[in-house]
Amino acid sequence: MPTDKRITDLLKLHNMREKAKLGGGEKRIKAQHAKGKYLARERIFMLLDPGTFEEYDAFVTHRTHDFGMEEQIFLGDGVITGSGRIDGRLVFVFSQDFTVFGGSLSGAHAEKICKVMDMAEKMGAPVIGLNDSGGARIQEGVVSLGGYADIFLRNVLMSGVIPQISAIMGPCAGGAVYSPAITDFIFMVKGKSHMFVTGPNVVKTVTHEEVTFEDLGGAKTHSTKSGVTHFACDDEMQCLQHIRKLVSYIPQNWREKTPKRVSVDDADRIEMELNHVIPEDNTRPYDMKKIINLVVDQEEKPKSEFDEEIDKNKKEKKTKSTKGLPELVKPGFVSSFFETQELFAPNIITGFARLDGISVGVIANQPSKMAGVLDIDASVKGARFVRFCDAFNIPLVVFEDVPGFMPGTFQEWRGIIKQGAKLLYAFAEATVPKLTVITRKAYGGAYDVMNSKHIRADYNIAWPGAEIAVMGSAGAAEIIFKKEIDAAKDPKKAFDEKVEEFKEKFANPYEAAKFGYIDDVVEPSETRIKLIKALRMLQTKVQSNPKKRHGNIPL
Repeated sequence: MPTDKRITDLLKLHNMREKAKLGGGEKRIKAQHAKGKYLARERIFMLLDPGTFEEYDAFVTHRTHDFGMEEQIFLGDGVITGSGRIDGRLVFVFSQDFTVFGGSLSGAHAEKICKVMDMAEKMGAPVIGLNDSGGARIQEGVVSLGGYADIFLRNVLMSGVIPQISAIMGPCAGGAVYSPAITDFIFMVKGKSHMFVTGPNVVKTVTHEEVTFEDLGGAKTHSTKSGVTHFACDDEMQCLQHIRKLVSYIPQNWREKTPKRVSVDDADRIEMELNHVIPEDNTRPYDMKKIINLVVDQEEKPKSEFDEEIDKNKKEKKTKSTKGLPELVKPGFVSSFFETQELFAPNIITGFARLDGISVGVIANQPSKMAGVLDIDASVKGARFVRFCDAFNIPLVVFEDVPGFMPGTFQEWRGIIKQGAKLLYAFAEATVPKLTVITRKAYGGAYDVMNSKHIRADYNIAWPGAEIAVMGSAGAAEIIFKKEIDAAKDPKKAFDEKVEEFKEKFANPYEAAKFGYIDDVVEPSETRIKLIKALRMLQTKVQSNPKKRHGNIPL
């Protein structure tokens, strides 16, 4: 039989745990729920597999005695930390509790986050931060600032070592924004999340601009204008579900191979619709996402206990992203393509998918947006994605239809030369398996940049109607045959003839294939089969870059 002391000790432990679960108390819990926001613990339980969360440092408290802080002690000090599982795979997580000092960061709060980050590095597992904080705790002064810097240092040192994911579930301002900015992916919730270095009041004081919280740093702003966030979610439930989905595509750490699932889609599937996607008029747009969705694996639509609530919150509304996509291969199946930064720089597409069950990173020009041209935003977006995939052994699959780089003073004065070079640098530096499909156009320097054979791409194929040249046929004919056209009795007829002559000689994939720059010219319907065979062949690829401290990417 337990002694009275042991019973007392167990009761104390039980009471302490219950007290820690209360965070800032019932009143503040109700206020959080009244805002339509979940509690820090609720978010963790929705994110992780049921019953897998193990909490650390639940009894940590701050050590401040100024400004009456010694009378305000809350167990956990405003952040919940621990480990758990997503689809059975280990992850580490911290979730800031807005009910405790507005989730503000103290020295103790920062130490808890640093501890769980250090554990994630040692175990080689992703770290996920659920941010909901008013920023540095003013009462602690430089100690709280030092705490942020301790976190920043770990973000940098762990970059490319383990995946780092940030979800902004509420405010995130001042120095607090730099930690998410360094991490690999950022999620925001529409109407609830805000990120900015300085808030609307400071902006008004300094620049005399009047701007709302939402316009300055809301999910819409950062998903369309700044490109800071990768996912703008309708609600917290969808945000946490999307994090789970993202984790399914990426390895635990830089040493692991890309994840592989048993595919229910036929590796030998021929997709005849691909033969009819490209318009006969090569100036007409089409949706590259249709090609991507037809090529990548189709998967059974996942079922979850949250599906009904997500559908209810969406109110069955159709989003722009679903328009123009192909019909599913069969009912109950969906494309494995999971797009990142969908609303930012839409002239380039980035995202994850599966081919034969293997996770791949997809980068594609989008002819339906600005003709798929590469501009500053598209170059930076693509480069960042390519470098993430290369850091974590995820093969790259490129769908190319690019007329070149965006001309004009706006682009030149803002550094399109340097910014475009980032995409070139990223592709050239990458040593993971790299595959390219040229669907229609590959003009000028953009042909080189978009994972060409010349920058160590492994497998390059083109569709029969592909045009690989310095520039379009009309522009080339104007330059090459200028004298003949000017001297002709009918300049327009002469011009048209010379355009056709140039097309016949250069605007086809066989000229590039002649030099080995294209490995094969394939029927569009066989694209999936060809890519899967190449991907299987490349599973044992070994390639490295020259030994050095690190490269100097043009920032």
